[in-house]
Amino acid sequence: MIDVTIANFEAEVIEASQTTPVLVDFWAPWCGPCKVIGPLLEKLEADYAGRFKLVKIDSDQEQQLAAAFGIRSIPTCVLLKNGQPVDGFMGALPEGQIKAFLDKHLPSAEELQAEEAEADAQDALAEGDLSSALEKLQQAVESAPDNDDARFDLVKLLLELGQDDDAKVAFAPVIAKAAGVRRLDSLQRWMAARDAQAEVANPDARAAELRAAIAANKRDFASRFALAQLLMAYNQWTAAMDELLEILMRDKAWNEDLARKTYIAILDIIEPPKAKVAEGQVPPEDPTVATYRRRLSSVVLS
Repeated sequence: MIDVTIANFEAEVIEASQTTPVLVDFWAPWCGPCKVIGPLLEKLEADYAGRFKLVKIDSDQEQQLAAAFGIRSIPTCVLLKNGQPVDGFMGALPEGQIKAFLDKHLPSAEELQAEEAEADAQDALAEGDLSSALEKLQQAVESAPDNDDARFDLVKLLLELGQDDDAKVAFAPVIAKAAGVRRLDSLQRWMAARDAQAEVANPDARAAELRAAIAANKRDFASRFALAQLLMAYNQWTAAMDELLEILMRDKAWNEDLARKTYIAILDIIEPPKAKVAEGQVPPEDPTVATYRRRLSSVVLS
C-alpha cells in the first residue's frame, strides 16, 4: 500500500496502471468506515499477490485529486487500467463483494503467470536461448490454455524448430476455432503448406518445374500458388509473397480469395513480437512487414 499525493500521482497511479491495475482508496483520518475497509484492502492486496496495486489518497489533504475523480463521499475506491478509471465502488463493502469486484476486472492468477512466462520467453528468444523460450511458452499455455497469443508463439516456435508433430499437438485444442481467429488460421495455413511439401523428394526440382509452368502461362494460378506454398514451407517468406502478389494483380478473388488470405497469414507469421516502448510511443514496425503490407494494399485497392 502506498500513500499517494499530487506529487507522485503520475508515477504511482497513471504510469503504474499501464502494467498493473491500480486500486485507489480515497479516505480521511476522521472517517470510521475508512478505518474498516482500509485493513481489508491491504489484506486483499497481499492475498491477490501482485494482481493489483493498492494506493491510498487522503481526500482532505489531496482535494485536487479528490475533485478530479469527482469524489462525493468516502470511502470511495476507483480502479484504473492503462491510465484510465474503469470502475469503482463506495462504502465499506464486505470482503466477498470487494473480491467479486476485483475478480470482475483483474486477470486471473493463471493469466498473470502466462503473461509473465510469455514475456520471459520473448526475452529468451531475443538472447537466442530457444530451449528456454520453448519451456516458458509451454508454461504459458499450460497456465492459460485460452491465451491464443501464447499458443500462437508456442506453435510458431515449434514449427521454426522443425518439430511439426509437437506443433500439431499444441495446436489441436484450438483447431475448432482456428477459422475464426486470424492468427490461428495463419498457423494452420503454414502447417498445411508444410504438409503439402512433406512428400516432395526434391524441392529444387519441384520449384523449377512450377516456374517452367508459370513461364509458359502467367495465369497458371494453381502452379503459382503451389510454388508459393513450397516457398512458404521452407520459410522463404518474401519470395512466397511475391508469387501471391502476382496472382492478386491478375485476379484478386481467385479461388475464394485464397492468395490474399495466404499472404496475410505470412505477414502474421513473420511479424516479430511488439517491442516494449515508453508510454505514448508506438512500437516500430518491422521494415519487411511494413513494405509487404503496403504492397498488398496497393494491389488490393487498385
